[in-house]
Amino acid sequence: MSVPEQTVDAAPAVAPTAPARMRPLVLRLHFYAGVLIAPFILVAALTGALYALAPSLERLVYGDILFVEPAGNPLSLTEQAAAAEKAFPALAIAGMRPAEGPTDSTRVLFTDPALGEDTVRAVFVDPYTGRVLGDEAVWFGYLPLSTWLDGLHRHLQLGEPGRVYSELAASWMWVVALGGVYLWIVKARNERRRNRAGRVLRVDLSVAGRSRTMNWHGVTGVWLLPMLLFLSATGITWSLYAGTTVDDIRAAFGWQRPQLNTELTIQNSSGPVDFDGVVAVANGHGVRAPLEVTLPAEPGHAVGVTEVDKAYRLTTNSVAVDPAKLTVSNVIDYHRDYSFVAKLADWGIRMHMGFLFGWLNQLLLLAVAVALVAVIVLGYRMWWQRRPTRGSAWALGRAPRRGALRTLHPVAIVAIVVTAIAMGWFLPLLGVSLVGFLVLDAVIGAVKARRARVARSL
Repeated sequence: MSVPEQTVDAAPAVAPTAPARMRPLVLRLHFYAGVLIAPFILVAALTGALYALAPSLERLVYGDILFVEPAGNPLSLTEQAAAAEKAFPALAIAGMRPAEGPTDSTRVLFTDPALGEDTVRAVFVDPYTGRVLGDEAVWFGYLPLSTWLDGLHRHLQLGEPGRVYSELAASWMWVVALGGVYLWIVKARNERRRNRAGRVLRVDLSVAGRSRTMNWHGVTGVWLLPMLLFLSATGITWSLYAGTTVDDIRAAFGWQRPQLNTELTIQNSSGPVDFDGVVAVANGHGVRAPLEVTLPAEPGHAVGVTEVDKAYRLTTNSVAVDPAKLTVSNVIDYHRDYSFVAKLADWGIRMHMGFLFGWLNQLLLLAVAVALVAVIVLGYRMWWQRRPTRGSAWALGRAPRRGALRTLHPVAIVAIVVTAIAMGWFLPLLGVSLVGFLVLDAVIGAVKARRARVARSL
């Protein structure tokens, strides 16, 4: 892609400040990242907007199996499990999610060899009648619609290779966002130094054309900055390459999420699991509904009972219950056993997924996604508005001038290079793509220099 160079602006009337001297470098990086990485961020925003709607869409799509009409006293959990086993006698029961409220159905979970890894068959039972309402394959508790939207957002339904797109988006989004806000603030300061109105948080409606586009782009970006940084940071924790580094760092400092130990020191033979007794014991140790009961996959292990996501819930307490004696062998108390960093990571992930604050959380994510799409579209519009008005109708907007790095103080250059190497180590795809930008820039520069030499020789 060949982009003509921007002509050098006239010297400013006042001496440039230190932030202003950095502006050309940040502007060039913001330009290349905006043009080449913005499509990945755009796709992540669009798929993220769909994913934010998943909990609400599930209530509509699966309402016939998720909700029931209250009718007297519910059956015992053990009776509900037996009703599901009767409907699927060929499958082995793996656990249960008891109904949380009087209008919710109970999910009885079965291992199904026909399903993929980490996927179980959930049989939905009316707690009052024992009637089986239906069944669905669930992945980590997600119904098929949420599972599909999660895969679309995470890897575009392309499997592990597709995760490169989302990692590129998460790795660059904070860079693009911070760079854009930096440029917008420097522009406002320069305007004020020239005794002009320089707005940061409000759109200047008195301007038109590209200036108005830039106003909407810049002001919206400033308001979005906290959420973009948050989404970028939490998205990186799930990424294919940088996520491994994050896991290693958390392991080195003991910041991982604690794991429930279900191994029993004394093995007891036991018959069918008393689900009601297990849940009662778990409730007595601080594990509240909604929760999931997980049966042991092999002998000598306890039944695990863990809290699942709920709006405004900040805990994930869990216990291991000996099914024969109905005694607790291990407890994870969220407030006691989670480190502060592990709690922040846990809350951040839940908020990223739209679970932490219920429909308000989902609405916020949807609004951020829509605004981010608008910012990206406005950015491309600015690029189009900067195109030459003469010559080819398909001419592209001018790229900011090159050579900005060489104008900085040597100490600043060293600091920038060291920071870039460190970020490239922590965020490998950012590092690789940054090198790609430099190579592309060098090739464009070489081509333009050659054309200039040929033109001079004619």
